[in-house]
Amino acid sequence: MQKKEKILKAKGRSLMGTFLPHLKNTADLETVVMPPVEEVILPFSQHIGAPAKPIVKEGDEVFVGTLIAEAGGFVSAPVHSSVSGTVNKINADNIVITSDGNMTPDESLKPFEVKTPADLVDAAGQCGLVGLGGAGFPTKVKLSIKEGTVIDTLVVNAAECEPYITSDYRECMENYDDVINGIYLIKDILNIPNAIICVESNKEAAIKKLYEIATDTRDTDDSVKLMRLVSKYPQGAEKVLIYSATGRKVPAGKLPSDVGCLVMNITSIATLYRFIKTGMPLVNKRITIDGTAVKEPKNVIVPIGTPIKEILNFVGVDEDYSEIIMGGPMMGVDVVSADAPLEKRNNAITVMKNAMPDVTTACIRCGRCANTCPMSLYPAKVDSSIEFKLYDTLNSLNVNYCMECGCCSYVCPAKRPLTQTMRLGKSILRRKN
Repeated sequence: MQKKEKILKAKGRSLMGTFLPHLKNTADLETVVMPPVEEVILPFSQHIGAPAKPIVKEGDEVFVGTLIAEAGGFVSAPVHSSVSGTVNKINADNIVITSDGNMTPDESLKPFEVKTPADLVDAAGQCGLVGLGGAGFPTKVKLSIKEGTVIDTLVVNAAECEPYITSDYRECMENYDDVINGIYLIKDILNIPNAIICVESNKEAAIKKLYEIATDTRDTDDSVKLMRLVSKYPQGAEKVLIYSATGRKVPAGKLPSDVGCLVMNITSIATLYRFIKTGMPLVNKRITIDGTAVKEPKNVIVPIGTPIKEILNFVGVDEDYSEIIMGGPMMGVDVVSADAPLEKRNNAITVMKNAMPDVTTACIRCGRCANTCPMSLYPAKVDSSIEFKLYDTLNSLNVNYCMECGCCSYVCPAKRPLTQTMRLGKSILRRKN
């Protein structure tokens, strides 16, 4: 280490949220690579925004990294082939590619030169990069900072606060050089004065590794800091993270840039740097496969578009599993069919065994849901409004500010499905407006 560096404590600490069991079973397991399957299914919508538009036709030969669908608008992202093989079928919402098993890279790929902010935005766009922490927001749009907007802090999200998931942690441990080079590249190209790398205190090995970034010889002005956060869910949520890192609150309806911050997931940063270095776009993902029904939990690098059932066969799950969750147990979404493909924005698959169903009872007005909500909402009131069809009250209850973190459902002693109710409330408002 080049110098002694002080590890920061959070500048702002929310009293909301909840403490969860970590269950990081795969933290010390080196990532394994899954071989390609016979077919991959690549959806046009793996991101927030307009679907991508296909530019290939059935029968075309493609390679790993070949562009097969271009961005459908500014808020969109292109799609690249994750295997080498032949375009088998083009459906209304996806492209099916039959793999030749060789994983031959596209010969046209080459390193991407980045010298200006516009170059960086272009690189993120051509990489097909979206928020890899689960949101799926096109990184190109995030990096397109409006003229006159001053960004003074790059907040690097390495919190990974959900139970089970360790894919970001393994990115830090296994691809440290890409992480460090990506952070300094983004900071320098966008001329951001400060960078704060935020990691929860339960990841000691990652803290030691990330400490080296703050003590790097390039940090001559001591502008890159490491911050140890309390291991409390949902510490990694964007607005919570900004408050922890800077003490600033993002007003309702505003963006991180409105308070001078750019927030990027640690794997997104490393992926962008790898694209700039090699020209290989986003074609695979490291995902955590864990849960009570998983025989041998693993972190696995998987070609995007691989059917979930193939991933589960590779890892091994108990036959009596009852639930497949895309993501973690708190913010993940139930998978309707195991035939569905892995997408860019997925970072975990959680498979759970049969469990005794929760018995839902009437609300006891304890207020725990309000006391734990990171956005200071009152889920029980939203629940009541929907139950009695008082839809006009949803706006005043600020239901649209819900981040769907799941804290309210987790702490509810009546076992009411409050998170699902909040989602329903947001859907009702969208239909009304």
